[in-house]
Amino acid sequence: MAVRPTHTGRSPDDLGFGPVVSDATRRRFLNRDGSFNVKRTGLGFAESRSFYRYLLDISWPQFISHVAYWYLATNAIFALAYLACGPAALDGPEDYGAGWLGHLLSAYFFSVQTLATIGYGRISPIGIPANLIVAIESLVGLVTFALITGIAFARFSRPRPAIRFSAYAVVAPYRGITAFMFRLANTRDSELFDVTGEVALARRRIGGPVNERQFESLSLERPSVTFFPLSWTVVHPIDEASPMYGLTSKDLTDADAEFLVRLTAYDETTGQTVHVRSSYKADEVKWGVKFVSIIDRDNADGIIRVDITRLDEIEPAALPAGSPSSIQRHLSL
Repeated sequence: MAVRPTHTGRSPDDLGFGPVVSDATRRRFLNRDGSFNVKRTGLGFAESRSFYRYLLDISWPQFISHVAYWYLATNAIFALAYLACGPAALDGPEDYGAGWLGHLLSAYFFSVQTLATIGYGRISPIGIPANLIVAIESLVGLVTFALITGIAFARFSRPRPAIRFSAYAVVAPYRGITAFMFRLANTRDSELFDVTGEVALARRRIGGPVNERQFESLSLERPSVTFFPLSWTVVHPIDEASPMYGLTSKDLTDADAEFLVRLTAYDETTGQTVHVRSSYKADEVKWGVKFVSIIDRDNADGIIRVDITRLDEIEPAALPAGSPSSIQRHLSL
């Protein structure tokens, strides 16, 4: 995410948004969950909506509920089809009583047995129409259950890192200067290795056209960690080489600043490289505070514990004795 100026004075490294889009947008580029504020139009219904991708992205409760809705609705449709063939289309004992409700229940549970290829043999189809519906339902059951099984396997095998970002980023004292920091932690038991972070600052160009934006890479004190069993505080020192040098909270707000974060890691469980995105707007950056420690070392068993519930907690940052007055003014704004 390094910036490479061109002969036009504009940076080509706009992270893929393009100069027109990056200048015109009024919303954040990246949502906190990593999704983009972009909508594609001019596509057909089938082109713009991938049901397969949708089933991969939704949560497990939603996926299971969709499968249950499909199962109930499919059986109801075929039950009505059997009833449409007439009262003599299904032969078997009337376990659910006479009348339309008894016939409906018999047809529904016969559909359940047919769709799942169970076949107890108590009820059987009579006539060509009913047997054709049985053939169609058997095919539907074989194909759809195979698809559901495949999607469920894809969901299990797809790497889904659960890296949680702190609710706020902070600007706090750091080794005689100040630094921009945010914190993250792995909330799952799966281990991540070779975690690499990149941070870019997107803001409206000071002194330039009103809508013109610039994208600047922020150098990190430690751009990567080999092991990630604990939390990681990502630090960008605000020295004289930093794009944030001399900026205040008001400057970031006036420039509609947004800090774009991208993480890459190797997931040990799946053996695949995973990517995570997030961002912080200017109003999500707190000044003159620091993160509360979430690591507990004083344990009788000697095991280090990470309290994820304290990931977002902050407290006032005390300036070290003899701190330059420039830092004190910087953090007080």
